Amino acid sequence: MKVFATVLCLFCACCVCARQFVEGGVVRGYVMDSEGNCLVGARVSEVADSVSAVVSDGDGYFELSVSGDVCELSVDYVGFERLRHVVEDVGEVQVVVLSEAAELREVTVEAGGLGHLKGRLSVLNVEHVTSAALTRAACCNLSESFESNPSVDVSYSDAVTGAKQIQLLGLSGTYVQMLTENFPTLQGAASVYGLDYVPGPWMQSIAVSKGAASVRNGAESMTGQIDVEYKKPKTADPLLLNLFGSSVGRFEGNAVGAWELNDRLSTALFFNGYGQESSHDGNGDSFLDMPRLRGWSGMNRWHFQTPRFVSQCGVKFVSDRRRSGQDLHSMSMGDDVGGVPYVVRGRTDRVELFAKNGFVLDADRGESVAVIVSGSYHDYHSDYAQRGYNVYQTNIYGSVLYEGEFGGKHKLAAGLNFKLDRYRERGSVVEEYLPWGGDTDERVAGGYVEFTWRPVSVLSVMPGGRVDYSSDYGWYVTPRLHVKYDPFVWLSVRASAGKGWRRPLVLADNGYLLASSRVFYVSDDIVQEESWNYGVSASLSVPLWGESLEIGGEWFYTYFVNQMVVDLDRDVHGVYFYNLDGRSTSSVFQVDVSYPVVRGLTVMAAYRWMDVRCTYSGVRLRKPLTSRYKALFTAGYVSPLKRWQLDVTLQLNGGGRLPSADVEDPLWGGSFPWFPNLNAQVTRRFRHFDVYVGGENITGFKQGNPIIGAGDPYGGDFDATLVWGPTMGGRYYVGVRYMIKKF
Repeated sequence: MKVFATVLCLFCACCVCARQFVEGGVVRGYVMDSEGNCLVGARVSEVADSVSAVVSDGDGYFELSVSGDVCELSVDYVGFERLRHVVEDVGEVQVVVLSEAAELREVTVEAGGLGHLKGRLSVLNVEHVTSAALTRAACCNLSESFESNPSVDVSYSDAVTGAKQIQLLGLSGTYVQMLTENFPTLQGAASVYGLDYVPGPWMQSIAVSKGAASVRNGAESMTGQIDVEYKKPKTADPLLLNLFGSSVGRFEGNAVGAWELNDRLSTALFFNGYGQESSHDGNGDSFLDMPRLRGWSGMNRWHFQTPRFVSQCGVKFVSDRRRSGQDLHSMSMGDDVGGVPYVVRGRTDRVELFAKNGFVLDADRGESVAVIVSGSYHDYHSDYAQRGYNVYQTNIYGSVLYEGEFGGKHKLAAGLNFKLDRYRERGSVVEEYLPWGGDTDERVAGGYVEFTWRPVSVLSVMPGGRVDYSSDYGWYVTPRLHVKYDPFVWLSVRASAGKGWRRPLVLADNGYLLASSRVFYVSDDIVQEESWNYGVSASLSVPLWGESLEIGGEWFYTYFVNQMVVDLDRDVHGVYFYNLDGRSTSSVFQVDVSYPVVRGLTVMAAYRWMDVRCTYSGVRLRKPLTSRYKALFTAGYVSPLKRWQLDVTLQLNGGGRLPSADVEDPLWGGSFPWFPNLNAQVTRRFRHFDVYVGGENITGFKQGNPIIGAGDPYGGDFDATLVWGPTMGGRYYVGVRYMIKKF
């Protein structure tokens, strides 16, 4: 049974690890169903002390302080029978198997609550977005899966292309290390539309690590990591179909099928297709509010498992076509220079490959080795009217990881990594702004060590570091430290500090700025970006009226030693790229509260304050187009028989600064106001399918004049990048999910 638990952990966490502890007074184990599937969010408590409960994390893993060496656990999970489990030896890893409640076998049941779980057991500051959260909104892709998340912001990068960008800790998503099942992805050329290439129905969960994250996968994590877990062939439902249509003419279909060919081998097929051919111009400026697009993606993955070996491999394809800009049907041909419309076209073809192999060396000591290899080729062609930009990126990544536990109080993780990134940038933009050429080849090889020490059951210390050698930048060192302290069973305190490094890419990172007439001025000596991040957080679980009131508070501070500054303030008709000469910092404070008010109804409220500043041409200013605060309220209600579900999310986004305008002829103001955004969805569940209806931006708030100089797009004042709020009014949708559940 212990070997089985070890292999299951390897399968769920995408790295080989087995746990065995000998400390008395703490029960550690896994909660799963009869098929061996990890159950995320299961409530585990001691029968003698039902108030001090914990929740299983993204791997189904839990840790619970108990009164003695022998105790009885109570385990609850929505849709499953409550289980009483006797623990006779606290030092042994517990594997708790739940049985489905007979009266709920014909009802589709997801984990209760809002589907946002904080990892109270991990030393790292991690939030898990579960499959339950991914069905609370339209969530057609990764960018839309954070609409009810208090930590991650998603917005449009410009008012023309429809490209979305994320922010974490007040900074751009380029400073977030994007992972797919523990290997880096969606970097460089894929950062423009990459969030759209991860379909929501394909995902099992998302893990968001804030601050100085783990050093296992490289040094690029400067504000955190986002790790996407796809559904697994071994545990996914045999069939999932999802059809979606919206009031703006967007249609999407998804299919996921999984087959267990025998006890050891299983496979899964994924398909996604989408299109939006309708033309919408709500403000009458002749520019489409949303791009016309069509595309598809597909993936096939395999899973092979023996008691001491697990292997996973897969291939994914993406094809995406977009057209935006001026709408020929609603414009006068005299509105632009020479009767030529301003049109933006984009074409993307991408292929990804991966293979992960895990070997259990010693199940009793938790020793294991994993080998991960991945590769991708990204082909992106774009035309911003008369500006052409193409980029071809080849990425190869390899990693060897070792994990082992020694004496119950010590855990060691070490490994070697190699990464090759090859960029070929072409087009008139490259010839004009990068006279030294657009060819980049960087090879990075390095190693890491991460050590976890638990001197007592309430304290965990995890120092770590890595040393890398870059073919372009030479040697660099990345130290990081995490500490977790649990002074009481209802309080967890964390602290972290660490360094991050990344290679800045002028055009690949900032291609959206081509949707303007700004001239690019690029320094020829851009250096590697380097930053420090410090953070402290506290998580409280307060017993209140038979339930737990969850309270969280955190503060993170990011300080840049080197940074590629993107300066929109020096010249209203230009954008300058140069090395930081001064200070660039981000200070973010957040507090959130969640509570199950009544049976079936859970609410969460959060407030985040951000102070993001940078030195622009010798003057330290707030970062433009960044809100000073964000308030979020979200609620989820499930009816007693689980047939109806209602989800509502309200965001209040604070105002902020706009880039400096022309003093003599100002075309925009110096700041933007706060604005609301309301989303809601109703789901009706039947035996094998769900029907859901919802709306986005129901308040209808729209940014006035999102495109500067829309009447003369080839003139010097044209700028579609000063986007700070919604560019479209309310959008409504309907969808159907059909499922054949795995029994």
